[in-house]
Amino acid sequence: MDRRPPGDAATVVTLFFYGTLMRGQANHDRYCRGALRVQEATLRGELYDLPFGFPALVVPQKDIYATGSADPIHDASEQQRLNDSGVHRSEGPRVYGELFTFDDPEALLPALDRLEGFDPDGGPNLYRRVLVPVESAERALVAAWVYAIENPSGVYLPGGRWPS
Repeated sequence: MDRRPPGDAATVVTLFFYGTLMRGQANHDRYCRGALRVQEATLRGELYDLPFGFPALVVPQKDIYATGSADPIHDASEQQRLNDSGVHRSEGPRVYGELFTFDDPEALLPALDRLEGFDPDGGPNLYRRVLVPVESAERALVAAWVYAIENPSGVYLPGGRWPS
């Protein structure tokens, strides 16, 4: 699915979702309706099924290019800068999900940060929004934002898919 007109230079932000924000899951319709593009993708990490009905992702620290800030335009610009300079694939266990591109980071990122329990100003966090390398189904490598936890928790999903 790709709704963006060719040549549109609007500020965009790309996120990797592996849980309740994916198509067909509980939070998709509320938060993801305005997606410009959705595609299957993977990243390096470990996926855990939490007892609360949603998963958690752990990504290697060395794969994290940046941590989300309270400035969505800065975060979108940082993502674009990294994508322009080149992203490298990381080897290791893969987590499967979907790559979403949106054109309104100022509305989207604060709403998603609240949903995911991420306070970019340094408060207590359930997840952190981090920028990591992601590989699309077409084998394109991009830097995308993802919500991750720091330490393993829950039941490990060795196949890297949720629901398992």
